[in-house]
Amino acid sequence: MFAVEVSDHVMIAHSFRGEIFGPAQALHGATFTVSAAFLAERLDANGIVVDIGRAFEVLKAALAPINYRNLDELPQFAGVNTTTEFLTRYVFDRLADAVRAGKLGRDGREIAAIRVTIAESPLARAFYEAPVW
Repeated sequence: MFAVEVSDHVMIAHSFRGEIFGPAQALHGATFTVSAAFLAERLDANGIVVDIGRAFEVLKAALAPINYRNLDELPQFAGVNTTTEFLTRYVFDRLADAVRAGKLGRDGREIAAIRVTIAESPLARAFYEAPVW
């Protein structure tokens, strides 16, 4: 399996419900590094998985609605703990939509899977990986 991975970052604020989160139950900020890997079984006729420039654009667009935002105030996250794990799926869904729409310079059906990794720090990260189709 071949892969191309691009990265960006977001700055957000949020809080969590539940005693397991301790002090993170209070409103706090986070800067996350977000990586997206696009996986394909074969390279295309150009010898690439996807166009890297387009991959950067698609990732930036997927992150734009949450960047510099308080996630607690966004209606789409009402009643949800916006954990790192949850956010990996949120980003995956937006990237998968872009792949299916052919926004990466290749027929989206040729992209087998996407893996989204969000790092909270150099020591801790979560990821979500799934087929696009």
